[in-house]
Amino acid sequence: GQGFAFRRKQKIERQYRRLLKKGRKVPSQQDDQFTDTYPEHLKHLYLAEEEMLKKKRRRAPDDSVLSEEKLNKAVDTCAFSYRPVMTEGKFKKKTANQKAIEEYEKIKAERARKKEEAEKRKQQREEAQRLYKQKKTEAYKILCKKTKRGQPNLNLQMEFLLQKIQQNA
Repeated sequence: GQGFAFRRKQKIERQYRRLLKKGRKVPSQQDDQFTDTYPEHLKHLYLAEEEMLKKKRRRAPDDSVLSEEKLNKAVDTCAFSYRPVMTEGKFKKKTANQKAIEEYEKIKAERARKKEEAEKRKQQREEAQRLYKQKKTEAYKILCKKTKRGQPNLNLQMEFLLQKIQQNA
């Protein structure tokens, strides 16, 4: 079939072959002509980079056969997966999908944090209400006590008021 996956596979193969062709071309001696004009304090960086490029150029012909096999494997696996194939040693810019996923994760984490905070506040409020209710019921019990004859117990009421005054002071 000439489905979209097959066409995508062919497109990737064409792009790869095009890159191989570019890699085979011998670059001009542009790098060497600017060596003298490097600023003194940055010269070591430029020279190190130039050495790395030379090493890559030496490796390119040997790797072309291996990398073609890698391409075929990568293309076969990539045809049905939705994750982008990352090339070794290169960091590509994040795709829109990756950015959206990161944004979603941030929002999700923020929501979870807010939910946790709200739950903590709710528990604190419930605890405070429980303590308040407990104090009220104790005070009510003390103030409502009666004597054997059904009269309010004034001694307990006075003790309760005294305790309240001492706690406030």
